[in-house]
Amino acid sequence: MATPQTSTLSAAEALERLKAGNQRFLRGEAKFPTVQKEVLADLATGQHPYATILCCSDSRVPPELIFDAGFGELFIIRVAGNVYSPEVAGSLQYAGRHLQTPLFLVLGHTRCGAVDAALDARLQGTRQPSRIQILVDSILPALADLDERLVPETLLAQAIEANVRWSMAQILDTPEARERQAEGRVKLAGAIYEIETGGVRFLE
Repeated sequence: MATPQTSTLSAAEALERLKAGNQRFLRGEAKFPTVQKEVLADLATGQHPYATILCCSDSRVPPELIFDAGFGELFIIRVAGNVYSPEVAGSLQYAGRHLQTPLFLVLGHTRCGAVDAALDARLQGTRQPSRIQILVDSILPALADLDERLVPETLLAQAIEANVRWSMAQILDTPEARERQAEGRVKLAGAIYEIETGGVRFLE
């Protein structure tokens, strides 16, 4: 593995940078850079992102754009439904141990098809093709406490948030997460990207 690179930001500062970037995006003032040779040359020597983001593969959810982040600023892990898996765990561990990003964010989004499929599996018993079903099965535990009497739109919104919190809980239940949290050197946050507006709602 490469030599560890460290962001100079604290977890709180990294979170505020994400929030400020999304506000610039919403105002139409994003500064996402064009390709510059000097920037690429600098990045060729190493990376020191200030945040690691686990988010959905949905093409409508580009983290660098919605947070107005430049090259090398965000370490992105993308998988449908922002689910936690051994492969995702390995990427998160790399970000924590080698890149030492101070902030980890699980980012869900409205109208998530993976979560909707998991809801359909729970409510209707619908089965998906084999590998998609593995993905759905990873989301189902997040939906255990939902009120099935809710109207579909509200039920999906609550399921999406529950799925973000489920991924967060799994991340926190790892030895390295507990160790770094105890040291006070890392923060794990959750958020929902609203496709309809472009805004990001951070969870309490």
